[in-house]
Amino acid sequence: MLLTITTTQSPATDLGYLLHKHPDRFQTFNLSFGQAHVFYPDASIERCTACLMLDVDPVGMVRRKKHGQPALLAHYVNDRPYVASSFLSVAISQVFGTAMGGRCKDRPELVNSPIPLTAQIDSLPVRGGGGEDLLHRLFEPLGYRVEATRHPLDPLFPEGGESPYFSVRLAASKPLSELLTHLYVLIPVFDNEKHYFVGEDEMEKLLVKGTGWLTAHPEKDQISRRYLKHRSSLYRQALARLAEVEETAVDADDEASRDKAENILEQPLSLNEQRHGVVLAALRASGARSVLDLGCGEGKLLRQLLDERQFERIVGMDVSVQALQRAVQRLGYDRLPPKQRERIELIHGSLIYRDKRLAGFDAAAVVEVIEHLDPPRLAALERVLFEYSRPKTVVLTTPNREYNVMWETLPAGQFRHPDHRFEWTRQEFHAWGLKIAEQHGYKVRFLPIGPLDEKLGAPTQMGVFERD
Repeated sequence: MLLTITTTQSPATDLGYLLHKHPDRFQTFNLSFGQAHVFYPDASIERCTACLMLDVDPVGMVRRKKHGQPALLAHYVNDRPYVASSFLSVAISQVFGTAMGGRCKDRPELVNSPIPLTAQIDSLPVRGGGGEDLLHRLFEPLGYRVEATRHPLDPLFPEGGESPYFSVRLAASKPLSELLTHLYVLIPVFDNEKHYFVGEDEMEKLLVKGTGWLTAHPEKDQISRRYLKHRSSLYRQALARLAEVEETAVDADDEASRDKAENILEQPLSLNEQRHGVVLAALRASGARSVLDLGCGEGKLLRQLLDERQFERIVGMDVSVQALQRAVQRLGYDRLPPKQRERIELIHGSLIYRDKRLAGFDAAAVVEVIEHLDPPRLAALERVLFEYSRPKTVVLTTPNREYNVMWETLPAGQFRHPDHRFEWTRQEFHAWGLKIAEQHGYKVRFLPIGPLDEKLGAPTQMGVFERD
């Protein structure tokens, strides 16, 4: 099984820097199912080609099977050593993982730069229907020019018909990390099979690797279904997550303009800074060492958390990829000292789905988030946060609707932000907080944030939930 990647971007030998594999060396990597070899048959200033050759050992894999599992003939005699399959995806991840992750210390300016790339796959099985048409439907929406040659079952006996195997050539101008990510996801989709168990971890891989392209892909349903081996529960959950990302991934400029409008409204009070200051004080007082910032947005609170040595582990999560990208810029993540970078992590995810990555934290901050959720989704967040994740302390803020009359520029009955689904009075927030605390074994106290009006209260209300 052979995958080749070629570029003509001068100096073409920079491909070696991007792949972290020197063009003058033949390198071998031991994998759980055999070996992967990397070499360069062509390495000049004008043209450079890197080859990833896979040597799958089916006999060794059968012998390593757990005691008591029968060794069937199909385990020994199959097409796995010769075709692009999930074995190749694993090899790409392990051998070219740094390149796929978009990291290159020696040529950082090339990481996000489109360069002319050609990938040749020999050979790719296309199973489960679709044939060559499926190749075009899955690759062309991603900007690739596709050339495919189908192979007969046996050239000596053409009456046997065509095989499911293709030699595929893909050409595009794009960052190398994108090409590797697309191949990683789509190769097992064409093969319609995987050599390992597919569970929730695999669904998370799909959502992470599909960031920025899968949501808008016209064949996202088929990609998700095949990638997850037709496991209906995972497939439905993945589509629901993708639908939510699509719904919330509004145009970045439009979202920024909405946030700006809300900030302008609250600017005379410096309310955003006051909110973060009070939340930070509550987190410090809790004694927490590990903190979640759920719905972290552009990372304003994360920046302040990072400045506090008390917090040894900080994780920010948001459903918006664009917001996370802006958070990376705000934090100057690539320029952080190694010890600082180890303390903080940004993850893509939804607050309304159970996520094991959110378990085991001392505290969670949920700042101006719940009002963006419809009631059914708010109920899901309640379970995710207070029943499954169960941090010892939860600091949660939301607007006080009663205070809105204090802003002359805000029309009567209108919410502060166009995306707000509701804004609670103090009585409504207290009733909700007390119910949540009783249901899930927490104690709750309520605090105002911002200028306090005798009749209307403060513009922001905060609940601090704590459990023993």
